[in-house]
Amino acid sequence: MAETSNSILQKLDGLEARFEEVSTLITDPAVIADQQRFVKLTKEYKDLGDIMDARKRYIACLNGIKEAKDILANETDPEMKEMAREELAINEELQPQLEEEIKIALIPKDPEDAKNVEMEIRAGTGGDEAALFAGDLFKMYKNYCESKGWQVSITYVSEGAVGGFKEVDFSVTGADVYGTLKYESGVHRVQRVPVTESNGRMQTSAATVAVLPEADKFEVHVNEGEIKWDTFRSSGAGGQNVNKVESGVRLRYMWKNPNTGETEEILIECTETRDQPKNKERALSRLYTFIYDKEHQKYVDDIANRRKSLVSTGDRSAKIRTYNFPQGRVTDHRIGYTTHDLQGFLGGDIQAMIDALTVAENAERMKENEL
Repeated sequence: MAETSNSILQKLDGLEARFEEVSTLITDPAVIADQQRFVKLTKEYKDLGDIMDARKRYIACLNGIKEAKDILANETDPEMKEMAREELAINEELQPQLEEEIKIALIPKDPEDAKNVEMEIRAGTGGDEAALFAGDLFKMYKNYCESKGWQVSITYVSEGAVGGFKEVDFSVTGADVYGTLKYESGVHRVQRVPVTESNGRMQTSAATVAVLPEADKFEVHVNEGEIKWDTFRSSGAGGQNVNKVESGVRLRYMWKNPNTGETEEILIECTETRDQPKNKERALSRLYTFIYDKEHQKYVDDIANRRKSLVSTGDRSAKIRTYNFPQGRVTDHRIGYTTHDLQGFLGGDIQAMIDALTVAENAERMKENEL
């Protein structure tokens, strides 16, 4: 135990100097003027501040144990010894909890975790039933995000013939959104008797979910003068009035992929609001996010291949989860986690699953960082 505490204290002592350095840097006018650097350093300052707070509590805990042991070894007053025994028991219980908290805090943070996200849900194999399932997934995420106090804004909808969505794109804004939802990327399968099936046979359908960290403008270069804009009458989520004005916007942009050297046309439509300038703003935000995601996919793939992580594979074609209606269960295949409250889960009660995925990811990363 003493060896563990020494090793943890050494790691924490090494970070103390960096915390002091960053706290000085973020008051430097030259740093403040460099927006990109200032944002990164401010985030690092907050993360290091949390670790320094944990360090203070950990040192107090270790000192409490040492003092209590000294009293028990040298004191004769029974009342003092009893107080020392209680203090020792409290701190010995607290020590492993603080060590676990510090180990997790010492795992290098994914700089994307604090970002807002753009999510895309697309119906896969299964026709009308896949579109209905995509609709179920959208409701599940919408309910979950609202329970967290996050804001959900639909940016594009293509409705299914009998309900649900062929595709639905939406943004989520709030605190640490990407860090929470990033494990949801992949193929989700559903096994049930579809309402569209007259013979009562069970069918397996699928929908794909993509969770993309929102890009900041200074992270991606887009020549906005080369964007071609069109407007059109939208029958989207804004209601019947939308049909009377050309509020829908469509952007086209020729982009050279730095990873492949190929030039491709990006086409984005936005029909979210009745306000054309707002739709333009949304479409532009999606363009930045799309390019950022494409440029960073190679980086994500490299990390995934190096780590062979079960949780964050980076492979969006991987089948990650099955929703089995006859048995009322949801199973995540990456960590073997199963819940038998399928209806509650589809109602947005997905926090326990996300927690289990986070714990599994943290355990892998702790091994990687030899903590």
